[in-house]
Amino acid sequence: MLTFPIRSGKLQLSASVSRPIVKETSKFQTIEIAETEVFGKALLLDGHIQLTEFDERAYHELLVWIPLLNVPTPRRALIIGGGDGGVARELCRHPDIETIDMVEIDEAVVRLCQEHMPSVSAGAFNDPRLKLHLEDAFEFVKRSNEPYDLIVADSTDVYEDEEGELSERLFTVEFYLDLLRILTPAGYVVTQADNPVFCPYSLQDVTRAFRSVFPSVGSYWGLVPSFGGFSAFCWGSDGGNLPASWAGADRAYSYLDERTYALAFSGLPFASRS
Repeated sequence: MLTFPIRSGKLQLSASVSRPIVKETSKFQTIEIAETEVFGKALLLDGHIQLTEFDERAYHELLVWIPLLNVPTPRRALIIGGGDGGVARELCRHPDIETIDMVEIDEAVVRLCQEHMPSVSAGAFNDPRLKLHLEDAFEFVKRSNEPYDLIVADSTDVYEDEEGELSERLFTVEFYLDLLRILTPAGYVVTQADNPVFCPYSLQDVTRAFRSVFPSVGSYWGLVPSFGGFSAFCWGSDGGNLPASWAGADRAYSYLDERTYALAFSGLPFASRS
């Protein structure tokens, strides 16, 4: 049995494991991949669920395409984290993107996911437009002067009962100020913001920090069963605004369509109970 901590020790989701695949402790964290009966292969970092084959496309399409569809002429993209390759895969689907910089601190995540969950990246690491930087994203962004049309932060959550998390500096005003500095006028920054039903304070904290930095800020949500049913996302820009009308009919998606795009900006069920 594999236990996914939805909110640390407060709420958990369990799935029957048909076989463990790999477990490795890197310099930064413990990486685990297992085959489950319901979700297919699942990736966990330090015991926390990151994605499953069953619904990772919903998460990655929400994270990438909702802002990307609203960038007029996307040419350059930056990925913060995302070592599994799902964000890179989605960005590589856009024919107008010319350069993708991906900054991932843990080489082991990239290596193990390519070896044991290759469908997630689907060859993105071999795309000549993608440049992988194995380093701390906080320091990379601090010294960067390149302009980006879309910046996607796919870093791990900061859990309320843990200290010294790997991604802690990536949820700070200082980091967001650097992202604004390298964002094009028509571009967007987007970050995952945890489960908005069972931990609404995560989205609230990110939104509060974004509002102190970005001229325009908003959020949306989607359905991701292995994350406890819901996943929130926060976006910031130098003046652009979401949502725009659905503009993705010319591409094939697994989760996104006109209905789920509209759902992302609708009132959140159960919000009054959170």
